Amino acid sequence: MKESSQKKTRFRWVVMLIIFITYMIAGADRANISVVIPYFQKEFELSNTDIGAMASLFYIGYAIIQIPSGFIYSKFGTRKIFTFSMIVTSVATFFIGTASSALQLKIGRVLLGIAEGPLPVGIISTINRWFPGKEKGTATGIYMSAMKFAPAIVPPLCAYIIYAFGWREVFYIFAIPGILFALFWLWLVKDNPEESPYCSKEEREYIKSEEHSNIDVKIKKNKKRYSMKWVDKLIRAKKIDSLDTTKKIFLSWNIWGCTLGYFFMVGIVYAIMTWIPTYLVDVKKYSIMEMGFVASAPWIGAILGNLIGGWLSDNIFDKRRKPLMIVTAASTIFSMYALLYAPNNPMFLSILLIITGILLNLGYSTFLAYPMGITSKEKLPLAASIVNTGGSLGGAFAPFVVGLILDKFNWDMVFTFLSASSLITFILLFTIIEPREKIESMVEKEGYEKVSF
Repeated sequence: MKESSQKKTRFRWVVMLIIFITYMIAGADRANISVVIPYFQKEFELSNTDIGAMASLFYIGYAIIQIPSGFIYSKFGTRKIFTFSMIVTSVATFFIGTASSALQLKIGRVLLGIAEGPLPVGIISTINRWFPGKEKGTATGIYMSAMKFAPAIVPPLCAYIIYAFGWREVFYIFAIPGILFALFWLWLVKDNPEESPYCSKEEREYIKSEEHSNIDVKIKKNKKRYSMKWVDKLIRAKKIDSLDTTKKIFLSWNIWGCTLGYFFMVGIVYAIMTWIPTYLVDVKKYSIMEMGFVASAPWIGAILGNLIGGWLSDNIFDKRRKPLMIVTAASTIFSMYALLYAPNNPMFLSILLIITGILLNLGYSTFLAYPMGITSKEKLPLAASIVNTGGSLGGAFAPFVVGLILDKFNWDMVFTFLSASSLITFILLFTIIEPREKIESMVEKEGYEKVSF
């Protein structure tokens, strides 16, 4: 095919659409277990601790593969490895549906975690190569919203499949889309824009441009630029050199502080994903269909929170990631506590869960966008894999702890535990810096009109 250089394309947004759908499918494959839990418990006689352990096994497998996948992507590229990972994800999903014992369920969950583990690092690497700096926060927000879109549609869809067929059919049906979109990825998503026949020369040049480039400075000259001196002081903004070696990344407290914060925030998200359907059935006494629709509420809010947060990070906070990370951690402390007094009315509870989802996810995607501002492009897969490993371990930790709490205490203790987790994240965020590009000082000399913020 002749290179489409006659006009400026926007093929990066086609890539973003494929990322969104593919990761939504992966999210559905991991989220469907939350709706099927009551049927697992009945058929295999499992305790809450058993269920928590089974949910955690996914994230243990997920965490194990993170850093190795970062090295593999860095060496071999994204396209074929990502495709293979997505196909194996579908195979593991199908296997869970065939399980005839609790042991087979647990093996299936570990395999699913190992299969899905490379996906986020591959996606972050793809975003980093396919989007200019000024769009990376927005793109990351869209990508993260895909994971939240999945549990927004999974509960009612699973409820219908269970009602019409049975719990095993949930896994058989969910295994199909992943294979189809793995093939779409192999066909359309190249490792670099330069390799794609659908990406014009003009678009490739736009992707390569950064906000501090001479071209971009001329375009943005005389536009209003908000002065955030007080914000920068609060978030400890500093102009730094990129981490460009493996040693620098492993010795960076900024990477590890972000990783620990992400550990607790992912733990909260996946504790909610795993246990809210059970909470609605056991505590609120909702029917399977009522549960299906109310359980979607926090994920509707999550979609909005991720998209709004990504846009705010890029356009209002000028690629500053920490402000929204701090807002999310602070607000989640109180929203988790508020769930202690959640109303029984499905409509009111849905509204509360939507608000909770928005607040929890305003800064959620920026934890993964944070390494983009502190590492070189070549070392980003490694840094992203470290942060995502922390998140994966948090996803393994929190659902299991919730199961232990439920077997010994009650849901009040669960929400107190989740609130405390967010408080720890809030404290951790003030120990890491907000990376700012050294070139920013040159841009400021080019004649921006500054406005107090």
